[in-house]
Amino acid sequence: MRSRVLKRSIVVGRHKTSVSLEDVFWNELRAIAQDLGVHLSQLVARIDAERQHGNLSSAIRLFVFEQSRKRGDGKSPAVTRAT
Repeated sequence: MRSRVLKRSIVVGRHKTSVSLEDVFWNELRAIAQDLGVHLSQLVARIDAERQHGNLSSAIRLFVFEQSRKRGDGKSPAVTRAT
């Protein structure tokens, strides 16, 4: 199964940036934001602030992967809430 890479503009903090992610990551990121009750841009800002290296796209992929791993069941997009 192939997933298209989509480039989207998003406001992170107070600046606009472009992020390229496969559509499967965009979809899961939206689901995580919804489960956390935050806007997508707020979640991306948190991921950006917490990343230690690499680019933002990679940090988002790793975040989505880790959330999926924590769920472990592969079912609903419920996530482990970070403090």
